[in-house]
Amino acid sequence: MTDFQDYRRRVDALNHHSHQYYVLDDPQISDAQYDAAYAELQKIEADHPDWILPESPTQRVGDAPLEAFETVRHRVPMVSLANAFDDDELARFVQRIGERLDLDTESMAFAAEPKMDGLAINLRYESGQMVQATTRGDGEVGEDVTQNVRPIRAIPLKLFAEQPPKVLEVRGEVFMPRAAFDALNQAQKNADKKPFANPRNAAAGTLRQLDPRIAAQRELAFFAYGWGELDPDFPWPETYSARMQQLQDWGLPLNPCSETVTGFSGMQEYFERLSAKRDRLDYEIDGIVYKVDDLSQQQTLGFTARAPRWAIARKFPAQEVWTTLTAIDIQVGRTGTLTPVGRLEPVQVGGVVVSNATLHNLDEIHRKDVRVGDTVVVRRAGDVIPEILGPVLSQRPEQTQVFEMPDTCPECGSEVVREPDKAAYRCTGGLVCPAQRKRALHHFVSRKALDIDGLGDKLIDQLVDQGWVKRPDDLFHLQAGQLQSLPRMGKKSADKVIKAIEKARHTTFARFVYSLGISEVGEVTANTLASHYRTLEALQEAEVEELVTLSDIGEVVAEKVHQFLNEAHNQAVIQGLVEAGVTWPRPEPAAAETKTVESPFNEATVVVTGTLSQMTRDEAKDALRQLGAKVTGSVSSKTDFLIAGENAGSKLTKAESLGITVLDEAALLEALDKAGIKS
Repeated sequence: MTDFQDYRRRVDALNHHSHQYYVLDDPQISDAQYDAAYAELQKIEADHPDWILPESPTQRVGDAPLEAFETVRHRVPMVSLANAFDDDELARFVQRIGERLDLDTESMAFAAEPKMDGLAINLRYESGQMVQATTRGDGEVGEDVTQNVRPIRAIPLKLFAEQPPKVLEVRGEVFMPRAAFDALNQAQKNADKKPFANPRNAAAGTLRQLDPRIAAQRELAFFAYGWGELDPDFPWPETYSARMQQLQDWGLPLNPCSETVTGFSGMQEYFERLSAKRDRLDYEIDGIVYKVDDLSQQQTLGFTARAPRWAIARKFPAQEVWTTLTAIDIQVGRTGTLTPVGRLEPVQVGGVVVSNATLHNLDEIHRKDVRVGDTVVVRRAGDVIPEILGPVLSQRPEQTQVFEMPDTCPECGSEVVREPDKAAYRCTGGLVCPAQRKRALHHFVSRKALDIDGLGDKLIDQLVDQGWVKRPDDLFHLQAGQLQSLPRMGKKSADKVIKAIEKARHTTFARFVYSLGISEVGEVTANTLASHYRTLEALQEAEVEELVTLSDIGEVVAEKVHQFLNEAHNQAVIQGLVEAGVTWPRPEPAAAETKTVESPFNEATVVVTGTLSQMTRDEAKDALRQLGAKVTGSVSSKTDFLIAGENAGSKLTKAESLGITVLDEAALLEALDKAGIKS
């Protein structure tokens, strides 16, 4: 039978295991074992509510929402620190200390720890029990956020001390790890809510939730870095580092990157090491805090009107700054993808002058509501390309325009299309677009395309850089004498390349189709198109509705083939290749792609949607083609049947609105069975 002492031991054990897991990252029992012990504790507390201890892990969550936060005056003010933005300012800080103490600072010990980019908090413990948590506020008065701090598992509700001090106020930083921040913002997006700008804002917003249940759902963390009011009768260690170690022994987490360094040279070396690993940390830091380690020396140095003389924050170069977005230009990548790039008033970010920043894609621009003329927040982390995080709406000019993607490519004038179900916009002028030129030519001469031996990537790049080759058909007008003028290109090599080009004039229709580099058209699809249409003219005249009836060609591929072949620039290149003498024998007729059988699907246009239980959607489409159906990817007035599985969604809704016959998987299986086709 459980008694109160057994209950207390269970509480202490669970708190110990929670500390091992969340603070030390060294679990001693499995998650399942912890969950079982936690459930047993809940049962005991339900049977004995008068036993419930405030440090019980069950008491971290569940308090009722507050109407407002109460203000609390700090017993010891939470002062700010002076800043040093370069080594010279840090050196002057060290020099002043040496002069005031009349000591050689090169042998002086300084505590060094990362300056967390979170929210300062004061935790008050009385006889080892956490009784209050308050924000820094203005340094003199803060807000009581105890209910929102209790769920932070890195913070002990009771100190691991047999004889704790009567009073201990621990100062530290509440923050949100990067992984938790990313997960929170993804949840915000999924719920159509505005994402947080950075982890600091997310941590601050969480601590200021009046409903502690919301705070409990978000993964906040904590590192201690100092203290406020202390029990004057407790035997405290005499150095900062030893006193912080005492806090750690009692269960309060310290930043694992904290060290004690010696003199100005040790400070510099620590700064370089932490700068190098900054972007690999799972939390945001914006500098390093250095403190004189000897507490008696701290007392001698004292305070200025605003900050201690014995501590300083050596700041990293700013990674987020404000500047003006002067324009949004379009860059066309090697694959034809259009990327909007913000042109900025030059500004220093992270120690580098930045004048351009990525805006990713149109959806991101609209989501962030970024407009030309806005004052924007720019971020740069390490060597990452600078990014525009969003506008400063309070600085927005009266007249701004919402940015839209251009209809034509700024490089070649070809039509721009949006990739189906993607955020990317793409230039359709793959054969003529200067931005895509080298990549298109590399593909055109590759082994599975026209297989022009000797025309490697480096030579292609040289030909383009010389301006001799702009389109694939230009290759067939090259002369040996031209090639010989290139570096490291002798007569023999030049003649070999010209012979390979001559040989490539005679190819197959499938290779020719593949060589054009049509998006989503690989060897198999090129073979399907060539064997079905047999002539270039027939392929160029094919409509999307006809293309989708071919085996292995869905609506997306059909749209891309049709778009490419109907782009005037691409037609000009194809005509140029034909006029340059590129020929191929007429392919043999394709074998019948569908089986003529008696079935309700013969010659019908069918769409498959939802999750099927007996086969995959691709297997269902293959089966329908064997039954003589034309399988398409979207519902329209030309659709005859919709095969709908579980979670059919919008296609089912549209089919019903158009009066299209909707069948289930059983109807397809029955048709297959009657036709003698195995499913």
